[in-house]
Amino acid sequence: MNTLYCIKLNKELEGLERAPYPGELGKKILSSVSKEAWQMWLDHQTMLINENNLNLFEESSQKYLKDQMEKYFFSDDDLDKIQGYIPK
Repeated sequence: MNTLYCIKLNKELEGLERAPYPGELGKKILSSVSKEAWQMWLDHQTMLINENNLNLFEESSQKYLKDQMEKYFFSDDDLDKIQGYIPK
């Protein structure tokens, strides 16, 4: 098991086994995001897709999700809020 310091959860956790996204962003995620934080992103991404009725075949939807993913892990900017979703 490989561990790393997760930038999202601020602690040592199990890392991903391979880059979950192509290119430099994927490498950055692989080296600094835990499996647990990646799963949290996938859950958040699913809500974004459903709430915004995104078509993943459209380049604009793919760009939007990439931008949200970068903000989720690597920015202090506010994420887009999911209407009707109240965090626990």
